[in-house]
This record gives sequence, C-alpha cells and structure tokens, in this order.
Amino acid sequence: MFQEQRNMTKAIILATFILAFTSAGALAKDTRFWNLTANTITALQLSPAGKNEWGRNQTDNDRDRTVDHDERLKITDTATGVYDVKFTDKSGRTCVVPNVEIKANGIFTIEEKVLKDCTK
Repeated sequence: MFQEQRNMTKAIILATFILAFTSAGALAKDTRFWNLTANTITALQLSPAGKNEWGRNQTDNDRDRTVDHDERLKITDTATGVYDVKFTDKSGRTCVVPNVEIKANGIFTIEEKVLKDCTK
C-alpha cells in the first residue's frame, strides 16, 4: 500500500507541474503587430472597423515607442475583431488601413503594398 501511495503522489506532482507550465505558456502569448511597411512607425491606433473611434497609441507598449521595419509590437486592450488601423511613420505620412482582422494572441501585419490611403 505504501508503494501505491508513493506512485499516486508522484503522479499528482507530475500533473501539477504539467498544468502549471501549460497555463504559463498560454498566458505568455500576446497579440502582436508585425511592421512590414517600409518605414519605422511612430504612432499606431486601432478603431472598430468603420467607427472612427481611435484608441490609445499602441507604440507606447515599446521601449523606444517606435516599431521598426520587421519589428513586432505587443498590442494591448484589444479583443478579437475587425479593426481599422491608423499609423504615422518617421517619413511623416499617416495611413489608414481598413478592415484588418485581429485575433487575440495572434499576429497581424501591414505590408507596404496594401497602403493606399496615406497623407503627408
């Protein structure tokens, strides 16, 4: 009976570790923006598609408050949905990209070739 209790204790400890590490891994995931434009982005805001209700500047989530080409930026306070994305880059242009699908814990990109609505 003692051996049976030891085996049960080991199984419980192993299950606890597995659950702890699985949960920590799930929490470590973040929604991210991947900058595939030609320039460094200095401001990035989201609005529910078609609403023109811009949220806070997401570049505040980065240490240097910019998003270089090919850099990823953590996006906060944003649920899964379809958003318009407005950004300003170091060249001085401001662009709006409509209807970008954003998934919680996923990565969304904006590429230079999709930019049509930009002003300087």
